[in-house]
Amino acid sequence: MAPKRGLGKGIAALLPDEAEPAERTPKTATPETAGDKSKKLDAVLIPLDKLKPNPGQPRKIFNAGELDELANSIKQVGILSPLLAEDAGDGTYTIIAGERRSRAARIAGLAEVPVILRNYSEEKRMVVSLVENIQRSNLNPIEEASAYKRIMELEGIVQDELAARVGKNRATVANALRLLKLSPEMQESLQNGGISAGHARAVLSLTGAKAQEALFQEILKKGLSVRDAEKRAAAIGGQSKKPKDAPLKKRSPELAAMEEKFIICLGTKVAVKGDLKKGSIVIDYYSMEDLDRLYEILGGKDSD
Repeated sequence: MAPKRGLGKGIAALLPDEAEPAERTPKTATPETAGDKSKKLDAVLIPLDKLKPNPGQPRKIFNAGELDELANSIKQVGILSPLLAEDAGDGTYTIIAGERRSRAARIAGLAEVPVILRNYSEEKRMVVSLVENIQRSNLNPIEEASAYKRIMELEGIVQDELAARVGKNRATVANALRLLKLSPEMQESLQNGGISAGHARAVLSLTGAKAQEALFQEILKKGLSVRDAEKRAAAIGGQSKKPKDAPLKKRSPELAAMEEKFIICLGTKVAVKGDLKKGSIVIDYYSMEDLDRLYEILGGKDSD
């Protein structure tokens, strides 16, 4: 059986990095002056009014300020990378990758843009769109996490395979997916910039919806920094595990910092217990797949 090709490399070949020189297409995107490299990529010029959004677009929020910045850049140097689209069969074309560029092009006043036409199955179209958005870092944390989850569902792959395909570190993927465990209100706040991914990880380090909600509200009301939120999470977690009449021992900041490093590295709840001389590490897992993932991160190897 032929090996399964990684989409990470395939999409990179189709969609060059936008930081490359602006010789791919002309400033005005006219047929007479289109760059040679666009032709090599089989790009054609298509009117913007013939392009329609992809229903499966993972990016749901388009920042107006960022679109204006991109539009100004397009006015100066043109579209640096062709869009990717599919012929809808009715005279229009469905954008597979590049909706953000198409929106900015409209603002910039372009009538047409360079497009690479491809045909995909419905499933593959979704995967390509998801991967393209992830690789270009155009998604907010929740959109990115949802994209990871959707790719895993569509392709039937685990986190390790996903990380390899999208060119991300395995811990980065695991940490992103953990954000989907947040309540809907917290996810919305993360999308809107009310809290950061660092704040979210501090909230998720707590066990129980009540404790998480309490810290979330404290972050919003007091404007806690990520570091302060981590300290509060450690304090709340410690209080919940101790009897009310037990004296509260001061925890070593070195152990607290190391515990956070374990959480970020392993992408799950980790508790470091003890002192600087002796102690134990408790690592939480939530499925057999999660346990297998942790085993591999910690250097485990299956015997022959």
